[in-house]
Amino acid sequence: METFGCRASQADGDAISAGLEALGACPADASAAPDLVVVNTCTVTAEADRDARAYIRRVQRGNPHARIVVTGCYAQRAPDEIAALPGVFAVVGNSHKSQVASIALGSFIPQAASSPEQNRASSRNENSRVAMATSPPHFVPVSSLAVPPNFDPPRLPGAPAFVLAGDIFAHSDFQLPPLPSFAIERLAESSAAHRTRPTLKIQDGCGNRCTFCVIPSTRGNSRSLLKPQVLDSVERFIAAGGQELVLSGINLGRWGRDLTPRLRFEDLLAEIFETTALPRLRISSVEPMDWTDGLIALLRHYGQGQHPRLARHAHMPLQSGSDRVLRRMHRRYRPWHYADRLAKVRAACPDAAIGADVMVGFPGETDEEFRESYDFIAAQPLTYLHIFPFSARPGTPGWELHRHGPVATAAVRERMAALRGLIERKNFDFRSEFIGKQMSAVTLVASKEMSARQRDEVQRTPGMTDNFLSVEIAGNLAPNTMTQVGIIGLFAHGLIGTIFQE
Repeated sequence: METFGCRASQADGDAISAGLEALGACPADASAAPDLVVVNTCTVTAEADRDARAYIRRVQRGNPHARIVVTGCYAQRAPDEIAALPGVFAVVGNSHKSQVASIALGSFIPQAASSPEQNRASSRNENSRVAMATSPPHFVPVSSLAVPPNFDPPRLPGAPAFVLAGDIFAHSDFQLPPLPSFAIERLAESSAAHRTRPTLKIQDGCGNRCTFCVIPSTRGNSRSLLKPQVLDSVERFIAAGGQELVLSGINLGRWGRDLTPRLRFEDLLAEIFETTALPRLRISSVEPMDWTDGLIALLRHYGQGQHPRLARHAHMPLQSGSDRVLRRMHRRYRPWHYADRLAKVRAACPDAAIGADVMVGFPGETDEEFRESYDFIAAQPLTYLHIFPFSARPGTPGWELHRHGPVATAAVRERMAALRGLIERKNFDFRSEFIGKQMSAVTLVASKEMSARQRDEVQRTPGMTDNFLSVEIAGNLAPNTMTQVGIIGLFAHGLIGTIFQE
């Protein structure tokens, strides 16, 4: 299983993996060539598309007999484009992502359309076998499934890929389970394949229509996981000994707005803290205007103490600090609105990490507009940035804007370099404030790179502080341990610490 993209995509990938295991599939040994490769794609930029295609080609060249099944946002946006790649067995859009495991393992049987008109309605192109929402699928019962020991994909060379992609806006619920059992049952496994801080996706889709963004057309309208399901997942995580749970969504702050009765995101968080013993909750990206006074009050109240229950961390997408650019992007706030939210978060929680997404080179962005954005960012209490160049996405208004007002590649590179230099200085100053202090951290599984680097060095355990700083802790600690760490120094992008002794 290979997943590209955001935390919501990672949660989808975990759910697909759980579905495959439920049907009898086993993860391939690192030294063996897998019989099946599922690729969960992203399409937020052209680079994301290229990365997915390159990975698929690499798998096909290295293991031509593997069954390759592709899903995710790219599969929803351009299924035929992916189906044309050599070695692709099936392409499954987000509209039918819950059926990926069945399709991948051969238990999916599409029902033939009953008339030529239905066939034409369900067909995306003449060369692919396609089942759409007008032609509902049938399944072999799970109890009757048996995956052969030597799984041999039946697809013949040159046969067209199976394509299943329907109307994403026809869905009003989740296509995948919120938090698969394996994501919480393996919290302390010393394997890089598992995370000690799993993601619970509680919201999908987006009702915004930013001119640059293709995601609403690949994820559909905003929809929320029901509150009882959220609370059940939290309780299962706690029962398994989990320490930090991350809430995610495509537009997370909109959670509850589509439910009856209508609910608010901050009310859900308050209930989690009041009715469960969750050690720590971290919330991922939330739009600026969804950082309500109520949400900030929760951060002030639960972001305190030796081990804060609400991670001192706020991520607010910015995109640009220029009012004129934000208007062309159709963003729902102005720079002064954004600055007001940041100031309130900083006042409520002075040690919080505050991050933002920043887009460079939006069509028509002038030197003056970039300077406005740069100066705005320099004046804000931001501690990290996700900086990326504008990428024209087919079907969006930004595609046409790019045709008439592209920004030169050289200018984009210079502007990105300037922002990187600015945020590196800000991040260094922020990290330096914690030398000599104690911080709460959750230990992680060491990466292969870190393990190799430490063979000849003092053993260190990787961790994540509650305010989103990487820390290397002296000693060998088990993953999924919450501990107090004394900060004694810095490394390139994080902190160096020791276990704090009272």
